[in-house]
Amino acid sequence: IDAFDPDNPLIFALGAFNSTMVPCTTSKFGVFAKSPASQILGESYSTGRWGAEWRQAGYDIVIITGKASKPTYLWIDDESVQLMNASHLWGKTTWDTEDIIREDLGDQLVRVIAIGPGGENLSKVACLINDRFRAAGRTGLGAVAGSKNLKAVAVRGTKDVSVAKPEELQDVCLDLYERAKGPATSKYRGLGTVANVLTMNAQGALPTRNYQSATFEGAETLSGEYLNEHFVTKIEGCTGCPCRCEHIAEVREGKFKGAIARVEYEPTMAFGSYCGVDRLEPVIKAIELCNLYGVDAIGTGIIVGFAMECYEKGLITKKDTGGLELEFGNGEAMVEMVKKISLREDIGAILADGVKSASEKIGKGSDHFAMHIKGVEVTGYGIRGLKTCALGYAVSRRGADHQRHGSYGWDLSGKVDRFTVDKNRGKLVMGDEDTYCIFDSLILCKFTRKIWDFDLKAKVYSLVTGIQMTGDELHKIGERISNLARLYNIREGLTRKDDNLPPRVMKDPIPSGISKGSFVSQEDLDILLDGYYDARGWTKEGVPTKTKITELGLEEYIDIIGKKE
Repeated sequence: IDAFDPDNPLIFALGAFNSTMVPCTTSKFGVFAKSPASQILGESYSTGRWGAEWRQAGYDIVIITGKASKPTYLWIDDESVQLMNASHLWGKTTWDTEDIIREDLGDQLVRVIAIGPGGENLSKVACLINDRFRAAGRTGLGAVAGSKNLKAVAVRGTKDVSVAKPEELQDVCLDLYERAKGPATSKYRGLGTVANVLTMNAQGALPTRNYQSATFEGAETLSGEYLNEHFVTKIEGCTGCPCRCEHIAEVREGKFKGAIARVEYEPTMAFGSYCGVDRLEPVIKAIELCNLYGVDAIGTGIIVGFAMECYEKGLITKKDTGGLELEFGNGEAMVEMVKKISLREDIGAILADGVKSASEKIGKGSDHFAMHIKGVEVTGYGIRGLKTCALGYAVSRRGADHQRHGSYGWDLSGKVDRFTVDKNRGKLVMGDEDTYCIFDSLILCKFTRKIWDFDLKAKVYSLVTGIQMTGDELHKIGERISNLARLYNIREGLTRKDDNLPPRVMKDPIPSGISKGSFVSQEDLDILLDGYYDARGWTKEGVPTKTKITELGLEEYIDIIGKKE
């Protein structure tokens, strides 16, 4: 089925640890559906406070199918579940939607997740926003909600959440709290993830001007140091989390005075170096607009960068942009393009469907620099000089992504030669993927990944649920999830040719800097894919074998592979 078919289920799910005393997981949740951007598995995660409220209302999973006849929001008040008229909310921003729902319900403690105009207009980078600054951002799931006329989900929960062995769990969690406040997470409490700007720039891996370069001369004024000194007004944390990673920044003067946003590395890269903008004022404003309009700040920034290159190459003109001089470095034009993409105005009507679709419509060779994998825009790691990470991107189950594997760690730490390839990288990426699958299944915050191992996760799971689990069993479940996701994507038509990288990554060497000359050749990619498939126990075409499917207890899905093995 198509992603916008009413039968495409939109799933909201919580992990086992949500609303317990386990730190750094209390309010995280996941959103899942077939993605309109990729037409394969769509998934995204958010945090804040909405998820904890939902668990306290008594729910683990909500599955929404069908299409409402008019704009609607779902109101969950403990056991009471109602579909409410949202006609007066259609066209409103996510922030206004939250405020109006609270006023309508007469309860300022109601938690709301909502789509904005981006989701209503079925932009394939549309997302869902909760708690003002938090987003289930990737893979276009806000558009799936929009296709169902679902404006929001509001929830109020008053129930206690019990665990199997509270006293034993408390002892473990006290130690976890201390570790979560320790060196393993100091980066996030300090400068925040924007510290990555200078790190990636120094490594020649900071995507710049639509991936034309991998170093940015304006990196200093986008850095974590500069952000915290000049813009950060407060640092907050999610419910039940001692990490306090949320850096809230506000523009205090100039044209964008009053703009406020939670600022992270990825959106800063996307609206900063990627668009050639070296000022944080328009970057913060662009992120704020993404939150208001309900579009993914990463994907939207990548789209604007693509459009800037199209404009500079003469493939689109001022007539297309509504009069904007859409050149790299023009922060004001960049901000206006966020509005146009969200509202499908002028060239935004094409760009709203993502760089893959836009390049197909614009043509003229623009597909060469349309930076996506499987229809999902790239993120902030310059993979031409991070070849383990490049493999992770190529095989990621949801498209261009670092959050399904984290394999950039091997490259940046120097544990492998990041400029070369070998078949063993497949085993490394597989291990990272299976580990991250458990983080995503339990819906643990990956910022705390250094304080967990499989045995500890299994122990805490057993204490919370009463279901005995070992670290080895949990690891096997991670492998099972990876294979099940692959089977889903194969069912939807994915083949080896989709485990690919953008033409610019494979044909245009990095022009300057420490990573000068680096690119991922077809030979490189074939070596990486062969090694990965072999490590997985899949065929040369990337199909799980019947032996592997049976080993993992997935026999009910064996018909998916048919004669492909």
